[in-house]
Amino acid sequence: MDCDDTVTAEVCNEADVGDGELLEVVVAGFPVLLVRNRMEFRALGSKCPHYGAPLSKGVLKGERLRCPWHGACFNIQSGDIEEYPSLDCLPCFKDLESSLRVKDTSKQCLLNQHTMLLLGGGVAALVCAETLRQEGFTGRIIMATKEKHVPYDKSKLSKVMNLKAEDIYLRKPEFLKARGIELWTEKEAVSVDFQKQKVHFMDGSSQKYNQLLIATGSHSSFLRVPGADLQHVCLLQTPEDSSKILELATGKNVVIIGASFIGMEIAAFLSDKAAAISVVERKEFPFQESLGPEVGGVAMKMLQNKGVKFYMKTELRELKGKDGKVSEAVLASGEKLPADVVVMGTGVFPNSAFLKDTSIARDHSGAILVDLHMQTNIPNVFAAGDVVSFPVALLNGKRSSIRHQQVAEAHGHIAALNMLQKKKELHTVPFFWTTMFGKSIRYAGCGDGYTDTVVKGSLEQQKFLIFYIRDGVVTAAASLNCDPMVSLVAEVLYSGKQISKEEAEACDACNKPSAAET
Repeated sequence: MDCDDTVTAEVCNEADVGDGELLEVVVAGFPVLLVRNRMEFRALGSKCPHYGAPLSKGVLKGERLRCPWHGACFNIQSGDIEEYPSLDCLPCFKDLESSLRVKDTSKQCLLNQHTMLLLGGGVAALVCAETLRQEGFTGRIIMATKEKHVPYDKSKLSKVMNLKAEDIYLRKPEFLKARGIELWTEKEAVSVDFQKQKVHFMDGSSQKYNQLLIATGSHSSFLRVPGADLQHVCLLQTPEDSSKILELATGKNVVIIGASFIGMEIAAFLSDKAAAISVVERKEFPFQESLGPEVGGVAMKMLQNKGVKFYMKTELRELKGKDGKVSEAVLASGEKLPADVVVMGTGVFPNSAFLKDTSIARDHSGAILVDLHMQTNIPNVFAAGDVVSFPVALLNGKRSSIRHQQVAEAHGHIAALNMLQKKKELHTVPFFWTTMFGKSIRYAGCGDGYTDTVVKGSLEQQKFLIFYIRDGVVTAAASLNCDPMVSLVAEVLYSGKQISKEEAEACDACNKPSAAET
């Protein structure tokens, strides 16, 4: 509609919305979120641009509104995105017909030869590129990736395996082109000369840079067992891998090695498509180290109820085949599982081997060491996302690699600000989710090294909130069917406040209605 068009509608009484409250209303057929803060009203888009969560069920703290599903935050004055995973802002209702709004960006100026070279085609590089333009950078931005595609939503590869690559693109090629962001696909970096500020690529070409971002991500690891080189032994890393696994698995015997988030999501998606699914895992419960036995046990039961068989506290010893194709998985116990398809989900490693003969600081796993500015030990070189190890506030500054989409996006944003000398430190609360059978387990914080848990609600009824305690305080929380409690915990942790074990025990979270996902 034209800017001077105005729609007026009576939607509620002023007294219907208390201070700090949220109410979804309909104006001219469009859902609108009314927000009252310090007695002022704001009208914003009612759905989170990430996956469409109802923001009326979200958490409002001051001028920050946090999504109940995946923790994205928006400023209620401007609608601007303040915390990922959403890439887009909320419309503020001057623009009623627009369901998406992106921040204004500067145009590229061809006279400005300053080159920002971003290695990687994931969300860290994408957010870095967009932030550079949003913050007024007018020089050259190059994203070089070994992928065939524009940046896509990798979290969906294991959750919804029947999508085409184009269905999960985060940005269309024309979006990047319009903002002067060059995307070089199938362009893999093989070495970096930090003295000459030059990157060499697999195809023999090279590119000079003024500043460099290394955001090359991580790769799944192949188990080194006899028979691992047989056909139909798969890793899930690209949209093509996802489609291939689905095609091979339909009506067949599938063995998944590792009860990781990816392994469990694949098992859930294939549970009504494969003839049989077996999951092999060294630990007693799925994702035991990150979410603990309580949550792992709930996820395990959900899958067992759909016919998935678990072989726990054992490991794969050998794969056997016929005519070059895998046919059987032999476990350490000696048990043999029929296997037409084997999917490896046994952990990931940083994509940093191309840096091995350089002076860049890396840890024993190969992760690049960065500070809270995402700066490496090399001047003008930054790193972000799955490839880094960084100081984590919730671990009292101890370094860790946290390989989740929202963290990678936060890294890319902070890296861009510091490439522009804004001197901004990373301040984020990790937030992730895993989805099976339409139900999402949400998690916020960093529970590494937790020594105690407080469980509210019922694990058996799949409606719970669990707090992870270290040194008497909450460092993380996970939930199922208890929205928006994990978002609320994330917001408290973000503010720097502590939640004591006693406060966690007194919490009456799971009696509140949850925001049902559609």
